[in-house]
Amino acid sequence: NMSHVHSTPFKHHLHNPSSLLSLLRRDSTPKQPKSSSSKSSNNFLRFFKLFPLLTSGCKVAAMLAGSKQYRRAMIADHATIGTLFGHRRGRITLAIQEDPHSLPYFVLELPIHSTAFNKEMSCDIVRIAFETETKSHKKKLTEEYVWAVYCNGRKVGYSIRRTQLSDDEMHVLQTLRGVSMGAGVLPEHHNHDPHDDHDSSKREKADQGDQITYLRARFERVVGSKDSEALYMINPDNADGPELSIFFVRVR
Repeated sequence: NMSHVHSTPFKHHLHNPSSLLSLLRRDSTPKQPKSSSSKSSNNFLRFFKLFPLLTSGCKVAAMLAGSKQYRRAMIADHATIGTLFGHRRGRITLAIQEDPHSLPYFVLELPIHSTAFNKEMSCDIVRIAFETETKSHKKKLTEEYVWAVYCNGRKVGYSIRRTQLSDDEMHVLQTLRGVSMGAGVLPEHHNHDPHDDHDSSKREKADQGDQITYLRARFERVVGSKDSEALYMINPDNADGPELSIFFVRVR
């Protein structure tokens, strides 16, 4: 069976970036999540029902990397890989790769904190839109640097595309190298000094307070024109879940 791709009303607008942008800017009226301070930080976990539960990222990723047969089964299709990750107390980063083993061709830290983003994930539809303005015709769309960021119709700020990965970002992508889709929690990356074992309990408490949550999924990439493209999350077979779409629009 082929993986299921959620239908979307936006595909026919991709050839007209202005039309698409007007739709994405419009304030949406998503279902209000059940409000609770203790529950809001766990809204991200709704995606765990869609993907393999990888709560021990390092061990599971190592297992997948060591199993060629299982890795081929998970990375069989030539779909774009998108990873959304970030510290619980920090901001969300988006990394887009051609495959889990290649360096990302697009990395950007969203101007939204993890707790706020996780609340958005509790909605049935999640739309992230990036808008850039330029007079140049030389760059590819995803090579632009400055982006206005919209989340579910609301402008949340501006971001600058990264040209280099931070140590933490590289750690996350290296850890998930054998995973094509999944969601879970990774411990914070430390440059461990063996002489600091007496601080292990302190480090453990710090890790629990600022772990890295991640969602990795396969996306169908649809190019409308040289100024517009979109990524639509491909859900596992027969799985019902939220619709996640990412749009790139360039305005000249």
